[in-house]
Amino acid sequence: MKPKTFEEFESTLEENTPPKEWSESLKSLWFDAKGDWESSHDIAQDIHSSMGSWIHAYLHRKEGDKWNAGYWYRQAGKPFPQFSLEEELKVLVEANL
Repeated sequence: MKPKTFEEFESTLEENTPPKEWSESLKSLWFDAKGDWESSHDIAQDIHSSMGSWIHAYLHRKEGDKWNAGYWYRQAGKPFPQFSLEEELKVLVEANL
């Protein structure tokens, strides 16, 4: 079942895998929240939408690759965030609920 709040999303992080019925975007964010950047990135780069570009941008920002992140934020039509990565993760999750 898809979470309704960020807190419900966080409560699923105790599991070993994200729920199968979740969107690819939400699964990608779940892996990132679990500390698995590679799995998150593998999913995000195959999401060919503005949301996929936004997640991809966030991941490269987290990685410290500002240039690459900037490219993906532009692809997503989003400004480069002026807030924390933690806040951006929450915003991204909430945008996918």
